[in-house]
Amino acid sequence: MKKTLRIGVDTGGTFTDFVVQRPDGKLTSFKLPSNPADPASVILAGITRAASGAKKAEVVHGSTVATNALLERKGARVAFVTTAGFEDMLTIGRQNRAALYDLSPPPKRLLVPSGLCFGVAERAHYDGSIEKGPSALELKRVRAALRKAKVESVAICFLHGWQTTENERAVREALGEEWFVSASHEIAPEFREYERASTTAVNAYVGPMMDRYLGDLEKRSPYPLAIMQSNGGLLPASVVRKHAVRTILSGPAGGAVGAVGVAAASGFTKILGFDMGGTSTDVCLCEGAPRETTEAYVDGLPVRVPMLDIHTVGAGGGSLARVDAGGLLRVGPESAGARPGPACYGAGTQATVTDAHVVLGRIAEEQLAGGEVRIDATRAAAAVSAVAEVLRVSIDEAAAGIIRIANANMERAIRAVSVERGYDPRDFALVAFGGGGGLHACEIAAQLGIRTVIVPRLAGALSALGMLMADNVRDYAAGVLGRAGHLQAFAALERRARAEMRAAKLARFADCRYAGQSYELKIPFGADFHAAHEKAYGFAMPERAIETVTLRVRATIAVNGPRLEHRPAPGGAKEKRLVFVGGGWRSIGSPRREQVPPRPAAGPALVLDYGSTTLVPAGWRYRCDGAGNLICTA
Repeated sequence: MKKTLRIGVDTGGTFTDFVVQRPDGKLTSFKLPSNPADPASVILAGITRAASGAKKAEVVHGSTVATNALLERKGARVAFVTTAGFEDMLTIGRQNRAALYDLSPPPKRLLVPSGLCFGVAERAHYDGSIEKGPSALELKRVRAALRKAKVESVAICFLHGWQTTENERAVREALGEEWFVSASHEIAPEFREYERASTTAVNAYVGPMMDRYLGDLEKRSPYPLAIMQSNGGLLPASVVRKHAVRTILSGPAGGAVGAVGVAAASGFTKILGFDMGGTSTDVCLCEGAPRETTEAYVDGLPVRVPMLDIHTVGAGGGSLARVDAGGLLRVGPESAGARPGPACYGAGTQATVTDAHVVLGRIAEEQLAGGEVRIDATRAAAAVSAVAEVLRVSIDEAAAGIIRIANANMERAIRAVSVERGYDPRDFALVAFGGGGGLHACEIAAQLGIRTVIVPRLAGALSALGMLMADNVRDYAAGVLGRAGHLQAFAALERRARAEMRAAKLARFADCRYAGQSYELKIPFGADFHAAHEKAYGFAMPERAIETVTLRVRATIAVNGPRLEHRPAPGGAKEKRLVFVGGGWRSIGSPRREQVPPRPAAGPALVLDYGSTTLVPAGWRYRCDGAGNLICTA
């Protein structure tokens, strides 16, 4: 069977990355500057370049459209339709206080203002029985209210709608095609009204924009389009257009899948993924597979769909450096973004982490993206000098300070997913990727006691590569708290899965807890819950009864991912470069990745690649293995 050309696309804040898996297994990669105003135009230009007129190809895309719309509050005008008497559900939320000692916390950033929350006279009970359905007059009143409010999208979430869907379906059918409609029994059919309502509202908020974006992209793309989900699997674009909430962590999920794949090729299963991009840094802990959660919060909003457990901080190559009112140097979370970008890109004026690397000799004028992105070293020096003058230090000291503070911010993020969750980071290898990951990884690893750093081939585009490694995945869930007939519920979920993904392999899971607990653990169905509880929390209570809250089925169709192999091409003149490292300027080796031999060489060194650069400090050794990974060891 002839293999198809496949194209992985990751839209970042600064660059859009493309990785091409050709039918012969060969991998190629390139970058194009992102265009936040029209991301589709950049993607289509890249697809045209990557496919080179191929008749058949597949495109896998990691989208940030839903993420940005949510974070920037640029989504649709949404109405929330719920059971009468519960109109304030999204406003009240939970009683939890995120900042316990803050006497005047900022108000919640609501997606739906109270004036757009409408109650419907209906009622279903906790056992699934229906006391009252919405009348024809009630449905007419709701339609009239929505038209008067001039909303674009509607989120429906009724009390106990996870138990019985009849009333939500009645309202959904009554609304017809006039609005983009999200019903909770379709988006998050699970226990807990507030989390279910929030997830449905998020889908309604970002859905219309995502629907238009993907519809336009599907129409203009000559090839089929699949979208990366937050759970690390792929879905057809046609499905994602109605389930946009499943793409909130689309891009970072591709990086996590890619990190696991490239590390496994070198024999590492316990890793910390470290993805440093232009705007932010994403970190995750993986033991053979990325950790997953269904209790994620995005910008303070609960999102109750399966997603990879990824921690994000506002620290990246474009993070802005400034001196605060107290005279202290700060870096991030504000970013120069794609426009204007770091000063060295030719448009920005404020110093960024990337500008600091340019000043310290770690990024040369023709180094980024194979010389496609020109570096203005003079402009970078001027931006960093402005910071140095305020601090009354030399430009070198200012640049080195910017790097140290950025390292400290990213180190805290790694501690958040390891030390703060009971894991010793010294037991893991650090997989560094993204455009700037390799420049920081060894220094951060040294602070954490990590002795192995892996910088993959195509590190600057690993999220796009990870999308080519991802399988086709669909998740199905059914709330069963207080209900019997679990096998029948599983059978119903599996019938849906077979209808939508006929050739899929199915796996059963359950969210369980001890009776009286408030939160659950997801385990394979039939697994030992006591053992899982002890591993997660350090204790078990075998004498306590176990409750099953939610049943889950995952349908998976495996994809033939790219082969990872490396053919070293040693020889040729290995350059020397003057670089600020170890507190002073030194002339160090600056080989290209393909020149790095499989036998370890001693640092310091600056290893150059198309989309990334790796700084190997003194005291570290580095080599390139058969999978193309740069292995650095302390």
